[in-house]
Amino acid sequence: MRIAVVGASLVASLVFALVLTSIAPAVGLAQRGEPGRSGNGLIALTVPSGEHRQQVTVIDPDLRVVGVYHIDLATGEIVLKSVRNIHWDLQLGVFNGTSPLPREVQALLEQK
Repeated sequence: MRIAVVGASLVASLVFALVLTSIAPAVGLAQRGEPGRSGNGLIALTVPSGEHRQQVTVIDPDLRVVGVYHIDLATGEIVLKSVRNIHWDLQLGVFNGTSPLPREVQALLEQK
């Protein structure tokens, strides 16, 4: 049973990769080059999400967009769960932070 789940996960990941490459053949699935530089292509991260599902997170560093998909390992069905432009999220200095906050650390360092 475990081998079937792993096999189904592999097949689902390959199907997802083929779908992405057919949509945008010039875009790679793995980041190449120096991190933080534009033109690196898409980044895809996969993690198990329960016993019968795989979660795939696709990040476009150039557009600063994150997409999350769930893949049913039994059927291979791919469902888009969310897409978000994170440009403005990344402009925040602090969100849900705990002490010491960055401004508190900065104030301590400036005292020296």
